[in-house]
Amino acid sequence: MTTTTLERTKPRQSNGQAVLLPLRNGEHLSRGEFERRWDPTRELRLAELIEGIVFMSPPISDTHSEHHDRLHHWLSVYARATPGVKSRIAPSLRLDNRNEYQPDCLLRIEHPTLARSRVSPDGYLEGAPELVAEIAVTSADYDAHEKREVYERLGIQEYLLWQVMDAQCHWLTLEDGRYVLLKPRPDGVSYSQVFPGLWLDLRALLAGDERRVGAVLSRGLQSAEHAAFVRKLAANSKLR
Repeated sequence: MTTTTLERTKPRQSNGQAVLLPLRNGEHLSRGEFERRWDPTRELRLAELIEGIVFMSPPISDTHSEHHDRLHHWLSVYARATPGVKSRIAPSLRLDNRNEYQPDCLLRIEHPTLARSRVSPDGYLEGAPELVAEIAVTSADYDAHEKREVYERLGIQEYLLWQVMDAQCHWLTLEDGRYVLLKPRPDGVSYSQVFPGLWLDLRALLAGDERRVGAVLSRGLQSAEHAAFVRKLAANSKLR
């Protein structure tokens, strides 16, 4: 994370110059201070501010990376087939003054009149993207509790949580401000309520059946619902 335009604080002085302390796991910080303190922590690759507390993740395991790749591929294929929708890998996402996450994957509408998130002037995502996804290997507890509660409270419409060690994948959708499980259709396929054509066979995903996952998504991308969504996004773009 690069230095932000927020005013720097001076936690201590050295030779008359301000010195920023590195982040420490478990600290209680505001989001602005969290960002300011990121730069001195040179070796840091992943850290999140969850309800005002710093969480610094351990090195990413091969298991996490493998499952991350599968999930992002599914979202990326959808985004590439849907002009006006973007997928992202582990971006810094500013949610509020106590929460800044790096969700493993997300999917967002980019047209301003339809989007629920935006890119800030200094290049970071802010707001509530329509869908976020987390791969939980060592982070299952806070992904399933604290982060889920924040995502729900801030109105992120869909949350997909893949708990790898438990061999479970839960796709949640907002109903009346609360998350409920997205129920699969009789054919075992789950259909996004926000992104028409984003279809997923959760059992195939858990089994590592990438061919089945790809075939189901391909059917979704050929559906009338997806075609109508693409037309809606295109019409919205012309109105800008």
